[in-house]
Amino acid sequence: MKSAVETLNPTRVRLTVEVPFEELKPSLDAAYKKINQQVTVKGFRQGKIPARVIDQRFGRGAVLEEAVNDALPKFYTEAVNEGELNVLGQPEVDITELKDGELLAFTAEVDIRPALEIPDYSGIEVEVDAVEVSDEDIDKSVEQLRERFATTSPVERGAQDGDVLTLNLEAKVDGEVLEDGVAQGVTYTVGSGELLDGIDEAVTGVEAGGSATFTSELKGGSAEGKESEVTVEVTEVKSRELPALDDDFAQLASEFDTLEELRADSRKRLEQMKKYDQATQAQEKVLDELLKLVEVPMPEKLLEDEIQTRKHNLVNHQLGQMGLDLAKYLEIQGKSEEEFDAETKEQAEKGIKTQFILDELVNKEKLNVSQEELTEHLMRRAQSSGMSPDQFAQAVVEGGQVPMLVGEVARGKALAVVVEAATVKDSNGEVIDLDDEDETAETVEAAEAEGDEKPEA
Repeated sequence: MKSAVETLNPTRVRLTVEVPFEELKPSLDAAYKKINQQVTVKGFRQGKIPARVIDQRFGRGAVLEEAVNDALPKFYTEAVNEGELNVLGQPEVDITELKDGELLAFTAEVDIRPALEIPDYSGIEVEVDAVEVSDEDIDKSVEQLRERFATTSPVERGAQDGDVLTLNLEAKVDGEVLEDGVAQGVTYTVGSGELLDGIDEAVTGVEAGGSATFTSELKGGSAEGKESEVTVEVTEVKSRELPALDDDFAQLASEFDTLEELRADSRKRLEQMKKYDQATQAQEKVLDELLKLVEVPMPEKLLEDEIQTRKHNLVNHQLGQMGLDLAKYLEIQGKSEEEFDAETKEQAEKGIKTQFILDELVNKEKLNVSQEELTEHLMRRAQSSGMSPDQFAQAVVEGGQVPMLVGEVARGKALAVVVEAATVKDSNGEVIDLDDEDETAETVEAAEAEGDEKPEA
């Protein structure tokens, strides 16, 4: 077999391959054997039909087609390896010549990973938010905890803001009650804004046993988006009572004996959360600066496929689960289809660039992934997916996705190298030391997947 490589552009090549006919013999033998098992000819046992009879009855062309289809992947792979190409995606193959007994010739156009030059990145400098926890932050945290321990009790008065009501609802459109427009025993907190626009005003002041009617645009169901006349019946009114902020509350809601100890723990937890956010922010900003430093030729076919994959995942998975189509989603987002397409393309380009650059850094820095690092990463991915580690590991192995996980860990380590070399300061001018690779790996995953449009409920 002879092969030659023609560079069409920095991200695409054309392979020209010539195969002497004798090298097709194993595939020809396999083709005759396969056809032998699929057809019957009177006078011959199945599987024992001579090749000349198959040629006469079914045509030599059918055999050649079967043999070429079987042999092409092997010869293509040999040509790729001979040319030391790092190919991306599937090739576009064109058989240019097929002479029975003489020659098979074909071309294959395919995207390749572009060669990149990684410049010195030690001069990258970014600014992140300072870790500052105010007394107001602690008050809010404690108040949220206090809300969780609130109690309710029935009251004989009109509903007020913050009360918990039990409601029966009936929605009509054009005077007709909707089949899916009736609900009973609905629990609702006045002022939460969780049901329909206008319901808070309608129920305020209404006592148990009373009712009110108001007009609102339906947010879901068979008449979504239509104006509806909604009748709401209040069957119970309960007031919410928050526990007193004292040591007894601290003992009830935590392992601490005093409110002062509870507040101190809240401060500590908030500082840890802000430090995590600070680290993530630093890694994202460092990555953005790194992307600006490197010129990355974009493989057109790969980019097109990535854009289509992102659209497919959005429409058929994320939006589908919410009962939305793309048009409705864009309406909710206030975007035109042109704006959506432009954003999707930009996000797909960033994901591809991130992977190319970090993979190049993995090779440049000679970074390896240990079994322990892979296991830790798998555990995190399993937790975020809602699966047990064993279930997730089995799915990864069966799906042939182990190399993908190894790549994610390696790229996380590559970004960690860049972050370590960069200067990160907070908004107070203090230099920040970042050393958490777990967060770095998650930042890489987010950057590669950035722009997978996430519906907002």
